[in-house]
Amino acid sequence: MSLLLAALAALALVGINEAGYRQSSRALADIDEAQQIRGTLNQILQNMLDAETGQRGFLLTGEAAYRQPYDIAVKQVDGNLATLRQLYAERPAERTQLSELSKHVLRKIAEMDMSVRLRHEGNEDAWKFVMTTDVGREEMEAIRATANELVKTSNATLQAGQLQVMKSLQLARVGTGIVALAALIAFFLYLRQTHALRSVGERQQEALQRERNALEDEVRERTASLAELATHLQDVRETERGYLARELHDELGSLLTAAKLDVARLKSRLADSPDAIQRLQHLTELLNSGIALKRRIIEDLRPSSLSNLGLVASLEILGREFGERSGLEIEMALEPVTMDESRQLTIYRMVQESLTNIGKYAEASEATIVLKNYANHVIVEVADNGKGFDAQRMRPSTHGLAGMRHRVEAARGKLTITSAPGQGTRLTAMLPVVKPAPQAGTPASPDTPASRGA
Repeated sequence: MSLLLAALAALALVGINEAGYRQSSRALADIDEAQQIRGTLNQILQNMLDAETGQRGFLLTGEAAYRQPYDIAVKQVDGNLATLRQLYAERPAERTQLSELSKHVLRKIAEMDMSVRLRHEGNEDAWKFVMTTDVGREEMEAIRATANELVKTSNATLQAGQLQVMKSLQLARVGTGIVALAALIAFFLYLRQTHALRSVGERQQEALQRERNALEDEVRERTASLAELATHLQDVRETERGYLARELHDELGSLLTAAKLDVARLKSRLADSPDAIQRLQHLTELLNSGIALKRRIIEDLRPSSLSNLGLVASLEILGREFGERSGLEIEMALEPVTMDESRQLTIYRMVQESLTNIGKYAEASEATIVLKNYANHVIVEVADNGKGFDAQRMRPSTHGLAGMRHRVEAARGKLTITSAPGQGTRLTAMLPVVKPAPQAGTPASPDTPASRGA
């Protein structure tokens, strides 16, 4: 509604301005023409006065210098009359008055020309006789009267044009006022409509915000549930690994050891049979291979070195064995750390998974393992000089990185992956230091008050 009203107001303003412009243009043209006519009439009167003055000066003195104004004025009269004929071309009523004026002007010029010619010929009595007649005075009065009538007509045209301009200005003024009022009404309607739309938009925005907040809360709850579930599954996985490692160590280890002892006893009793000794030796080698495989499987499931030797020694063993199996050169810079068992296992699994990825995908020749101990956090870094990949286009589940990231974040740490095609890969994890709580019955250190009291 407001837009339609504004458009109508704009069209009305354009129409009013166009009509006023056309009327004003015609009125100004009429005013300009009337001013030209009036100026030309005044010029003709002035020319006639100049001609009459020059004539009398020449008649009285007989000198040619006094005749010059007369000659100039007579020449200008013809041009001014031609100008008036052009200006009155479309005005039949004024053309009749112009014809009358031209007749009187030509008669006056003829009278003056006769007296000047007689004076120039030296005929004193003739030009004096001409001067004593009233012909010149009557023609001059007729010229003034006709010119005054034409001037009055021009003045009337001029006044009519001025009145038309005033009317056009008043029309434009009224139109501008009406359009301004319509614009104010349209603006008021626009403001009201905008306020209504803004209110509707705000209500919709509030509803969307509530829905968004509800969805975000639901996503956070589900993410937290999934994180808890993933952490629980990891804990269960590590527990099952530990249980399986213990079963393999206790049950399978006992069986393999007993079998090896039985083979040793049989070997001592069958010393006289070379063929049996050879077969028993082969069986002993198979049992040793089975025992070694059992140990490797147990170490993969639950590294015993982590609880027996500590994190640094476990990482050294892991890196050395990986280098022997893969043929890669492994450089290690490991600082001793004091952390709880779960975070030590997190670091161990991260390094283990990183080395597995290097062996499978990196096509590298060198790798480094760095463990730095700071006051309140630990930095773990595994890098290689392999082919790398585009980290920006990496899928979340690529090469077990999702599980690695979750394991680090579950320990309240942060995992950073830096890689580019042809520039290798670097995995950096930062974990907060949480020192293990002293177990019950553990002897106090020499620096504790209890030890000093002992």
